[in-house]
Amino acid sequence: MAPPKTPKKRARSYDHEKLRVAVLAQFAAVRAAVEALTPEQLAAPTRLGDWTVKDLAAHFTMAVGMLPRCLAEPAPARTDLSLMDYPALSAPHAPAVAVGVKELAAGAPLSELYERTTAGLDTYLPAGLDGGRPVAHRFGVLSLTDVLVTRAVELAVHTDDLNDAVPGLDLPVERQLTAAATRFLADALAAKAPGGSTEVRIPPFAVVQCVEGPRHTRGTPPNVVETDPLTWLRLATGRTTWKAALDDALISASGERADLEALLPIMA
Repeated sequence: MAPPKTPKKRARSYDHEKLRVAVLAQFAAVRAAVEALTPEQLAAPTRLGDWTVKDLAAHFTMAVGMLPRCLAEPAPARTDLSLMDYPALSAPHAPAVAVGVKELAAGAPLSELYERTTAGLDTYLPAGLDGGRPVAHRFGVLSLTDVLVTRAVELAVHTDDLNDAVPGLDLPVERQLTAAATRFLADALAAKAPGGSTEVRIPPFAVVQCVEGPRHTRGTPPNVVETDPLTWLRLATGRTTWKAALDDALISASGERADLEALLPIMA
């Protein structure tokens, strides 16, 4: 007798207007924080290899500035990528992004980069845009909604990078961005390791089942991983390791299939 088929999971939906508003608000908050930094703070190192705080600050304008640049172009006829294609495509492009960031930071002043990006957002990212509009990203063509989810990840993760590099900054992240980034990276884990033997809980935003093995149907799952959204974002993007998070009691993991170390990080 053939084993029962695992039901196909429907893609998660996101509210593109709420994401649009949150992206604009977070970028404005980052801009205000960056403009208040001293030259000494901008020259400080970050946890991102050889990037300084100034390099990281310039990267925000690259990551968010792609929205007006792409939206200024005629819309492609159709999308050719899904949101779940995105994580695997990020690592191959990382070296080019790193080079571009260094060139950007060495060029125009940060104030000019932020002013230019803000003006572009005001012009090309108004309310009322169609979330299904195809947008030509460097990786391929995604819907506007999907691109906004990827920007949520960029802003949430890099705001944490900025907080880590500048003691005392503690810049908050818009709840909509944290929620979208957490859910997307949880779904990406489930896509990377499909199955139903392990339940990963990231309250209050996401619960997914993953990893091959006996499928859980009711009652308490035999394999459970639980953590908070910030720890999950750090794990999923390589800012911390599974062992370090366990040692710091930032993860609870029970069951023989609850070790996710080999599956992390999800994306670069």
